[in-house]
Amino acid sequence: MYIAMNRFRVVPGFEEAFENQWRSRQGRLAEMPGYVEFHMLKGPKAEDHTLYASHTVWETQADFLAWTKSEQFRAAHARAGESKVQYLSGPHFEGFDVIIHEDRSGKRAEVEAA
Repeated sequence: MYIAMNRFRVVPGFEEAFENQWRSRQGRLAEMPGYVEFHMLKGPKAEDHTLYASHTVWETQADFLAWTKSEQFRAAHARAGESKVQYLSGPHFEGFDVIIHEDRSGKRAEVEAA
């Protein structure tokens, strides 16, 4: 499994616009082989920003990389330049290979990283 995260530092007062932007965005992830799930996370507020993170789970890193080169990716990000949201800086990407996975029943599996 592979987890791809982008962290966004949204300037105070733009949280609602940021959240609405993501709510109204056409999801294209489910069209991709290897896609498992997506979460948009809202984190703590600091004096100069509110932290958000997009979190996608993929079967493999190769599946994620295929997404980033796909027509679905281009379509999902086509209107990004029209955003009125203010950020402290651009999104910060972090990618992770899953080495241990525990499901809701408590069953744990160690996973060999790719």
